[in-house]
Amino acid sequence: MNILWAGMILLSLFAGTINGTLPETTAAGMEGARAAVETVLSFAGIMCLWSGFLRLAEAGGAAALFSWLLSPITRLLFPRFPKDSEEMTQISMNMTANLLGTGNAATPAGIAAMCAMDRSNPHPEIPTEEMCIFTVLNTASLQLIPATILSLRIAAGSNDTAGILAPIWLASLCSLLTAIFGMKLILFLEKTKI
Repeated sequence: MNILWAGMILLSLFAGTINGTLPETTAAGMEGARAAVETVLSFAGIMCLWSGFLRLAEAGGAAALFSWLLSPITRLLFPRFPKDSEEMTQISMNMTANLLGTGNAATPAGIAAMCAMDRSNPHPEIPTEEMCIFTVLNTASLQLIPATILSLRIAAGSNDTAGILAPIWLASLCSLLTAIFGMKLILFLEKTKI
């Protein structure tokens, strides 16, 4: 990946030199770098807020409540795990973080869930069905409150910050159902392979 980025930078500098726009190319690169740093810093604040919220929820016992609320879905998708297991708790925390649209703040719970599933994996070098389904579920997550996107829209001065909620819900639901159906179909076809 580093080679790709370095190649694009060198190509743009070469093109800027050939076209006589090297000062403009350099200025655009510096402006892009400044904007990237500002964006990362704004995301850091949002991520700290939601990560702290999830830690408090876990320490205060809300993790058990989230796990109970999501249990009809998690038991359907992950029938192998007992309902009060560490795997189910971490899966529920990750799903809750994704439902709240916390973006990268869902990552620690996702990693913890995957580690818990790996500990009960009889063949650690091969992911289990549950690990595959969780990866798909985490990637194509449903977001009820897309907090990160709403925060960015507020920061950009949007007049209708919440105007994107219905399209996000529809797109998230469609991607989630399609991803789960596709994963289940792949697993079924793999099991029935002769």
